[in-house]
Order: sequence, then structure tokens, then C-alpha cells
Amino acid sequence: MSIQIVATHERVDDIPAIIVHLKKMRVAELLDKHFQPNGNWQGLSLGRTTAVWLTFILSEGDHRLYRVEPWVTAHRRTLSRCIGHQVTPRDVTDERLATILDYLGVADRWSAFERELNQSVLRVYDLQGRLVRVDTTTAAAYVTPEGLFQLGHSKDHRPDLPQVKVAMSVLDPLGLPLTTTVVAGQTADDPLYLPEIAKVRQITRTTGRTYVGDCKMAALGTRAEIVAHQDYYLCPLSAKQMPDTELDRILAPVLSEAHEPMAIRLPHADGALDETDDPVALGFAYTVEISALDQSGQSHTWQERRLVVRSLAFAASQEQSLRQRVARAVTEINTLDKRTQGKPRLSDEAAAAQAAAVILAKHRVEELVTVTVTTEVHEHVKRRYGARPATTVRRARVRVWATSDETTLRRTVQRLGWRVYATNHAAEALSLVQGVAAYRSEYLIEQGFGRLKGRSLALTPLFLHDEQRVVALICLLSIALRVLVLLQFVVRRNLQQAAATLKGIYPGQPGRSTAQPTTEMMLLALRGVTLSRLRINGKLLYH
Repeated sequence: MSIQIVATHERVDDIPAIIVHLKKMRVAELLDKHFQPNGNWQGLSLGRTTAVWLTFILSEGDHRLYRVEPWVTAHRRTLSRCIGHQVTPRDVTDERLATILDYLGVADRWSAFERELNQSVLRVYDLQGRLVRVDTTTAAAYVTPEGLFQLGHSKDHRPDLPQVKVAMSVLDPLGLPLTTTVVAGQTADDPLYLPEIAKVRQITRTTGRTYVGDCKMAALGTRAEIVAHQDYYLCPLSAKQMPDTELDRILAPVLSEAHEPMAIRLPHADGALDETDDPVALGFAYTVEISALDQSGQSHTWQERRLVVRSLAFAASQEQSLRQRVARAVTEINTLDKRTQGKPRLSDEAAAAQAAAVILAKHRVEELVTVTVTTEVHEHVKRRYGARPATTVRRARVRVWATSDETTLRRTVQRLGWRVYATNHAAEALSLVQGVAAYRSEYLIEQGFGRLKGRSLALTPLFLHDEQRVVALICLLSIALRVLVLLQFVVRRNLQQAAATLKGIYPGQPGRSTAQPTTEMMLLALRGVTLSRLRINGKLLYH
């Protein structure tokens, strides 16, 4: 008796893991609720089609529209089973995906969708964080400067390319995106913080949260508006707000050893603090009274604590760089009067002093190097020759010598690494150690920007030229970023609760384990999982 076997195979990869989180977040459901397509829309709904596209982006790290259709063809059965509806390649043609971007680009509808999505995520995942980070980044494109795409200060070190600017707020401790705003590339950062903070208030429907940002969030009007809404802030003061003369006055008791700053040690990952650990910083705090107007013109007066902190690692790095600059300047100045072939001589002391000043300015060590310029005069007698009488010949040579001013250098080194942070929190609510720890976790939002523009989501380089579609694409990728963050958060939380670690996610190192896996590592470990559909004498089996 012959056995008839018909087998088909399909790569499943990480598709089910991604779709289950999209369902838990209610992405397709909320998209269908807030974005109603016209009556000509057929096939898979807009929300489910977008969920398929998001799955492709997260699985492949590619947002290009024309690549989705062949990918769906290769994973059609898996996608249909996971989505719960029949998925066909015609549902994800590049024309249809472009139409989805047109719908998502409607600002009012997106704001309402994002607000309800965040409220759902905060409730479902039981997220009660009280600290929100706000920052901006840029995304460049190879286009002509026009509309949103404008030349401006590039955070990707590409000032030659037009760019858009993205403002984002994220929730600690997981770095979950809460709001996303896209503006023109030349827009200043300062006015972007308050709109994001206002959106967070609408989402959470509470006040009393702490907003952490960089020195551009420290504008006096921004701080006053935060105080007016009974919220809190933590941000460093810029050089304009804390000039060197004022900082020198504040540091005078510390540098003269009349006051000893506190040694700051940060807790470990489990929250334990070991007093035997080396301190990461030194610091102290003082309080000032601040008065300013909010956006409505109402005056507010509050007590602001200033956290004066010296990062020891940052100070050591600055000291190393400073001493290297001093050494290079001294070496270059000491070779000014060295005579080599083709090198012009220094004509006089003024020319030598000018050349030394140029070197000092180049290395920014004008006050740290002492330069001595002298003129050596040598005389010798040129003997008589024939009718020419004996003569005395005088030759002058300009000498330059530079040495580092160790006393000034030592004082300058003591001044390195200090920075002043401002907060309206009382000491009981935010201690000096807690303030330092909070700002040192600023990498959380930078990590999100790295995922947004890196291999994970591949926003840059932008391939779209239509402004509305570019804005919609960035908003779409912010949903994908939420999936990456939440999946990582859930796994790490479960591992912590079980006091367990995860193995098998490091390529080539099957025995290596970690309690802090990233989403990218876990999704990569699922690559190659294959679903086999076997029909044996009419009986259907899956493996």
C-alpha cells in the first residue's frame, strides 16, 4: 500500500511574536476606529493592513513600500492565521500602503488615535511611571530643501542634507514613546518641549509628573509653564543661564576645600546601594527663588533646587583631552624656531609671538601655556681679504620657548566636569543621588532614536518625498518602536520576577545567558522557524 504525502513549507520566523503584541496593543482595532477609508476600499481593513505592514517593518527592518508585497507572498498562510483574516498580496501593494500613509497623515485623527493607543497600553501593561523624558532628533533625506525638509543643525552630522526634526516624549523606566511630532528641519528645539508635555498630560490625565530634558528645556518660560501645571522638571542649565563667573562663585568654597561635596554612588540594577563602591560623581545642592511668567502671562514664584554635580569619569576625560592639547601646543611652539630646509625664519619677536598666539588659539590653551620669546645676537669678525678690511658681522636669531603653566593648569583641572542641574522638586522627593541617576538614564530616549534611525526600523535615509507621507511614516514607525520597547520590557520583567535568565539568543554562543535581552536579539533567534503543512493520505498535519 503506497503512502501519498504532500508537503508545503513556509517560514514563520518572528511573525507570530510580533502580531500577538500588536493585538495586545489593539493597534488594528484603534486604527480602524479612527481612520475610516472611503467606500472604494476593499479587502483587508486599513487597520489589519497596517498591522501586516508593521510586522514586515519589525521583522525585516525595512520601511520601503514595494518590498512588502513579495514578503506577504512568502508568508501568506502564517499572516492569515495570525491576523485572523485572509491576507493576499493585493492587500499590501505599494499604492495601497501609500494610501494608508495619506490617511495616517491627518494630524487631528492621528492625535486622537495616539492618545487612545497610549491610554490602552498604559492600562494593559500596567505602566505607572512618573518620569517622562523629552528630546528631539533629526532625519535627513536626499531631496531639495523645501517645505518640512530644510537645512539646519543636524544631529546626524550631515548639515549638507535637508532634514525634518522629530520631537518625542518617552515614559520611564522602559523608554515607551508617548508622543511624536514632526516639524521643519530648521526649527529650534526650545519651543518643542511644551507641546509634547501638554500632549502627555492629555494622555495620562494627571499632573505631578517629572519631565527630564536637556539644557534647551531649561528656558525660563518652559520651567514656569511646567510649574504652573503643578508638574516637575529636571534639566541642566546652559552656559548662558549659568555663566562661568557664577559657576566659579558657587564652586569657590569647594575648590578652596572650605566645603566638601557629597560622594555620589548609584544603586545597582537590583536597587541595592553598596557604600564600598567607587563614587561616580561629587555634588552638592542649594536653593534659589525663581519668578517668571507662564505662557498665559501669569507670574509664578517657586523654590528651585540647583544640583551642582561633578561627573568623575567626564572630568577625567576632559582632563586627558586638556593635557593632550597643552602638550601639542607646547611641542608646536617649541619647533617654531627650528631651522629646516625650506622653512622661513622668524623675522622678529613680534612675528614669533603672533605665530605662538595662533597655535595657542588653535588648541584653546591661551591661559595654560607660558611663551617666552627672545632674540640671540651672534657676532663674529670677518677677516680682511685683499683690499677689503676686516669687519664685524652681527646675526640675530629669534628663539621661542613654551612651557605649561602647572599652577593654572591644576586650577583649571579642578574646574572640569562640573555641571548645574535645576529642579523644582523638594529634597525629600528627589535627592541628589536620585537626580543624578535620573539624568544619567537619558540614554533611554537616545536608544529609542537609535532604533528609529538604525537597523531596527531604518527610518533614514528617507525614500519618500511627499511631506504628509513622511510625517505619517514617522508616526507609523513610532508604533513599531512601541512594540520593540514593550516586548523587551515584558520579557525582562518576567525574567526578573522568575529570577531567571534567557539562553539561545547570542549567535554562535548557545550557552550564553542574560537577564537583559533586547527585542532585536530575541526576534533574531526566531529566524528560520518553519511551518510544515503535511497531507498524508488525505489527513492534514502541521509541524
